[in-house]
Amino acid sequence: MSQLQKLLLSLLSGRGDQNIRFTDLLKLLEYLEFNICIEGSHHICTKVGVVEIINLQPAGGMAKPYQVKQVRELMVKYKLATKELGDE
Repeated sequence: MSQLQKLLLSLLSGRGDQNIRFTDLLKLLEYLEFNICIEGSHHICTKVGVVEIINLQPAGGMAKPYQVKQVRELMVKYKLATKELGDE
């Protein structure tokens, strides 16, 4: 199982929201073809076909749990992880 798949499973399980590194979350969003614009400490993430905009900020190197939850909800709503997890 790749690092990406492990991160996806961790994120989708919802059990480790406070244990996801900010850089890993950004790498995942980049892999899922989100555009990331950095304005100060804010990372604004957008994607064609996704109406919502994600605004992320690091908290001591970690992703904020409520922001991880927002990412998870978008991934589920738009079925963004099905290919990576082999659920095609």
